[in-house]
Amino acid sequence: MSDRSIAREVLREVAGDLSKVDWNCGCVSAIDSNGRTIWIVDAHGGDGKRFIVRADEKLTAFLELESAIRACGG
Repeated sequence: MSDRSIAREVLREVAGDLSKVDWNCGCVSAIDSNGRTIWIVDAHGGDGKRFIVRADEKLTAFLELESAIRACGG
């Protein structure tokens, strides 16, 4: 299995785990002022909590988002 395939599978698992606990999430890529691609991941729960994470890699953004939600008891 390639690194890309592994990353895709991890992303699916993270998104699926968040969905199971009533969180909706989405992501977007953008170009910063230095011309680098950045990833922004946003999630909101049924309880009104919301998290937004920015990272240089898509997988990192999702993992940081999941970590932040878990740290807050989500």
